[in-house]
Amino acid sequence: MTVPPWMHPFVLAVEPARRQRLGGIDVHTSPATSAGELRPVVVFVHGGPVPADVEPTPRDWPTFLGYGALAAESGIVGVTVDHRLHGLPDYPVAAKDVAAAVDQARGLDGVDPERVGLWFFSGSGLLAADWLAAPPPWLRCVALTYPLLVAPPSWGGIDLDAVAAVSAAAGRLPLLLTRVEHEIPDAARSQDAFVDAARAAGVPLDVLEVAGGQHGFDSLDHTEESRTAVTQAMSWVTAALGAT
Repeated sequence: MTVPPWMHPFVLAVEPARRQRLGGIDVHTSPATSAGELRPVVVFVHGGPVPADVEPTPRDWPTFLGYGALAAESGIVGVTVDHRLHGLPDYPVAAKDVAAAVDQARGLDGVDPERVGLWFFSGSGLLAADWLAAPPPWLRCVALTYPLLVAPPSWGGIDLDAVAAVSAAAGRLPLLLTRVEHEIPDAARSQDAFVDAARAAGVPLDVLEVAGGQHGFDSLDHTEESRTAVTQAMSWVTAALGAT
C-alpha cells in the first residue's frame, strides 16, 4: 500500500511530548515544566484544503506530532488544531476555527497569554493575512513554511491576501518564511511577492532557504538540509517568544 505524503515520518527524531486533546486542539507540553511556570505557546496551522473524510486528521499526522513534540522540547507549549478547510469555500470557517484555537490556547493553564506565536503551513498561509494586517499585542511572531500567500486567479472569490496584508502591516511583527528550492509555482510566486512587500514596508522578515527541498520537505525530504531548516525555524520561534 502506498503511504500518502502526509503520513511520511517527520524529518527529525524527537521524543513524543505529553499530549492532551481538548476539543479541536491538541496540547503538547514537556513533563519537565514546573508547576506554576508560564510558557509561551505556538499554534501550528496545517495547510489544505484537506478533504473532510481524511483519516487520520492533521493533528495526528507524523509531521504535526513532530512539530508539537519539538516545541515542547524547546520549552514552548505546542498546540495543533484540526480546522475545517475542506474545500476552497471553507477559508472563512477555517479562519474562525484558527481564531478559536488561539483563544483556547491563550487560556490554557501554564500558558503565558502575552507570548503567542502562529505557524502556518502550505495553503493555510492565506489565513495569516488578517493576523499580519492587524496583529494583537500578544502575538509575538508568525512563521510561514512553504506557504501559499496569494490565492491563484483560478481559485476565485477568496478574499485573503497575505502580500497585501504585509504591505500595510500594522506594527513590526517578526516574520519567518521557510522556502524550498523546488516549490509549487503558484506558492513560489506568492512568496517572491511577499518578500518584496515585506522589505518595502520595513517589516522584519527572516528567510530560510531549503536547498533541494520540495513542498512538504519536513516529511518528504529526509536530508540534512531539511533537518537543519526545521531546527533553525524552531530556534527562531523560541527566541521570538522569549522562551528559556
